[in-house]
Amino acid sequence: MAGEKKVLIFGKDTCPYTTAAREDYSRRGYAVEYVNVNADPNGMKKMLAFSGERTVPVIVEYTEKGTKITVGFGGTSGV
Repeated sequence: MAGEKKVLIFGKDTCPYTTAAREDYSRRGYAVEYVNVNADPNGMKKMLAFSGERTVPVIVEYTEKGTKITVGFGGTSGV
């Protein structure tokens, strides 16, 4: 669907930053796909392909201009 905001979040269920990222993106109207890298070995491989790091969360935003990859989550300003 054109204009739909999508995000892929790699993380761990026990990580508060992963939880905060998932909640924040969902609240902002993104279609959130979540991959728990502890439960999904292939998910870990995909995460490493995007970021090259084992730090979570890894946030992959799909935009009209391409893909934006962010490692870690610090919240959003103005929320």
